[in-house]
Amino acid sequence: MRTFTTRDKIISLSGAILLVLVWKAVSLLTGSRLLLPPPEEAFVSMIKLAFSADFAVAVFGTVIRGIMGFLISLALGMVIGVLAGLNRTVNSLVTPLLVAVRSAPVISVILLALVWFRTDFVPVFIGLLVMFPIITTNIIEGIKSVDRELVDMARSYRVKLPRIILEVYIPAIVPFITGGIASAAGIGWKAIIASEVLSQPRYGIGTRMQNAQSYLLVEEVIAWTIIAVILSYIFENMIRFIERKIVVWR
Repeated sequence: MRTFTTRDKIISLSGAILLVLVWKAVSLLTGSRLLLPPPEEAFVSMIKLAFSADFAVAVFGTVIRGIMGFLISLALGMVIGVLAGLNRTVNSLVTPLLVAVRSAPVISVILLALVWFRTDFVPVFIGLLVMFPIITTNIIEGIKSVDRELVDMARSYRVKLPRIILEVYIPAIVPFITGGIASAAGIGWKAIIASEVLSQPRYGIGTRMQNAQSYLLVEEVIAWTIIAVILSYIFENMIRFIERKIVVWR
């Protein structure tokens, strides 16, 4: 297993190096820093940004909005997902809402949110709308996957509902919850930064991207993109770590 893991890491590292080499080759072919600056300029710009005065507050602003949107969507998703999974009527009522929210173009929702909310809350709202249907749908599917015979047997022995939920439903839906959280966090992170580009809160990664693009600082836009990818990778690994702990608990 350890050898296999090391081999995977080597392959992943080779893929990253290949990506940088392709980036360098395309940069040389275009011959224009405004179109695609070479990777070394982007990495130098990233280091400069990391040591700039407002780097921490920009990253912190985006992270806080992401956490807020995630926690709200998780809370709503848990409540509505459980109710819809246990009750067919609630499921029928919720399904059109989930389809509408999931299908709505993100850019149109952002434009509407700019009218409805102040700029700092727009990314939170967008993150909520993007992550909520993913988490809710996964929880509904998880509850539907529970063995009905096991539930009926527990009821026949007059086991109380809280105990059935705690010992039957929750262990069964944990993989669905963690899977939904991982998917929602990845997509939600992108949507939050995209909404920051348009809403322009005072501090945020999307705001800094838009400012850099306005001055044609392409290498800085790419540097912020790399920073966003790194932060997304860190959060994804944190989620996977928590998932492994939950699996051990199960």
